[in-house]
Amino acid sequence: MQRFTAPYSSLPEETRGRVHPEEGLDFRSAFARDRDRIIHSQAFRRLKHKTQVFVYHEGDHYRTRLTHTIEVAQVARSIARALGLDEDLTEALALGHDLGHTPFGHAGERELDKLMKPWGGFDHNAQSLRILTKLEKRYARFDGLNLTWETLEGLVKHNGPLVNAEGDPVGRYREHGLPEAIVEYAAGHDLELASYASAEAQVAAISDDIAYNAHDIDDGLRAGLFGLIDLGDVPLAGEALAQVLKLYPNLEHDRIVHETVRRVMSSMVNDIITQCNKNNAENNFRNVAGVRRLGRPFVAFSTAMDARNRALQSFLNERMYRHDRVEEIMARARRVVHDLFTAYMNDPKLLPPGWQDAQPRQVCDFIAGMTDRYALDQHKRLFDLDPLFR
Repeated sequence: MQRFTAPYSSLPEETRGRVHPEEGLDFRSAFARDRDRIIHSQAFRRLKHKTQVFVYHEGDHYRTRLTHTIEVAQVARSIARALGLDEDLTEALALGHDLGHTPFGHAGERELDKLMKPWGGFDHNAQSLRILTKLEKRYARFDGLNLTWETLEGLVKHNGPLVNAEGDPVGRYREHGLPEAIVEYAAGHDLELASYASAEAQVAAISDDIAYNAHDIDDGLRAGLFGLIDLGDVPLAGEALAQVLKLYPNLEHDRIVHETVRRVMSSMVNDIITQCNKNNAENNFRNVAGVRRLGRPFVAFSTAMDARNRALQSFLNERMYRHDRVEEIMARARRVVHDLFTAYMNDPKLLPPGWQDAQPRQVCDFIAGMTDRYALDQHKRLFDLDPLFR
């Protein structure tokens, strides 16, 4: 069956290309090649031992950055197919969106940002760009993965424009300015930072939110941070739970959880598809440029679903991310990052060969690339203690 292609879809044959032109292309599209390069990168493989919420030692069934990324890609590709978007570009963006994350999740990122304040701070989005354009060293002719303009643009701008029409930073960058890595790269390869990214990039971004909410309900219940009864009055989750209990009053706990989570995801996905079709009917986009010029997100929840999503996120923020157990382990994780950074800056010989220039940004790159397990091993080697468990 021939698939529908939306007029506002990104087309691989119309790509703006790569910084380093490549010949001898195979049967894959330009965006499919980008996806495959991300999957085969070292940074992607390291995601399997990087924290999502729970550090790896806490159990084998909690999400890691890798399993989260795969779930985001699945949701994103499903939405892209329903909307007639390029699935390969959408998948590439979903698979690459977390490559710049540090060990120990957001706790590691916050600590590294604090340590790097004198040298421009740390931003995982900018770190993803550094990885894909500089730090991955696999090809003979260039550093990085030499991805298409559309993939790099989508990764940098998946949450919206970084600057306004006057070039002033907006959103999360308003106070401290754009990360140097983004400024430096965009100066030589204009990513049009004042516009929205493609619909494919926006799908990848909102799929991240969907996957977060759904699997954090699952992981939070599994960890005992809250119980099924606590979900009763929570928008989306409570409604889904009530449906499951009505249909299957004698279902065992684990199946109740799964049936609840899948209904939460389905409700959000269906809402996005309906809202996007409505947005397109109102604007009648004829090409991807129309999406970039819209001035607001094209891929979005309805007003009602957005409110329910925010309420669910508020519940998870209070009952999961700020739970004493999670905050305690994350405080110890921040100590690991702090101790390693300080040790490497004071004695560059502690770093592996090729990293011993000890420039702050190089030390930052080295630590940011670590898995949880490697960071803990290095800390134990240098300080002869395990700060997560003592």
